[in-house]
Amino acid sequence: MPDVRNEIVTLLNDSAMVASIATLDENGVPRSAPSPFLRLDEKGRLVHLELLETSTTHRNLLRSIWFGRPVSITLTGSGDRVLVVSGQPHKAHVSGPLFSDYYREVRARLGDADLVAVWLIEPDQVSDETYLVRKEREEELYPFHRHLDRLAVQNS
Repeated sequence: MPDVRNEIVTLLNDSAMVASIATLDENGVPRSAPSPFLRLDEKGRLVHLELLETSTTHRNLLRSIWFGRPVSITLTGSGDRVLVVSGQPHKAHVSGPLFSDYYREVRARLGDADLVAVWLIEPDQVSDETYLVRKEREEELYPFHRHLDRLAVQNS
């Protein structure tokens, strides 16, 4: 996944990037939440910092690691670039040097804030969901699926 890793790093370094993490609750209902501190570690795992002990995301991540449920992370950057990364929670750090480093970072940025866990997520699959890429893919796979309005409109 080296080429994809570079794409993820590019988006994570984009100042306009917005990240969200989607998890499944106990009934299998998806839940999405912002992930403002998201990054990639040196082993290619996504790092999600969870700030609230009782958050739905934290509970769902715990459930995911216990029962092998997937999570999904959406990265949206400038130019409407969108990558969706599916993966499995690998580990949650709740103490130790790695946790302490992130704890100091969170406190420096937010002041009086908590850090509950540093979640490491192992990516399994990356999908480019940028509209123009999806449109091209769809037209290639389904060349006869066209909306009537597109057939009626002349290209200028």
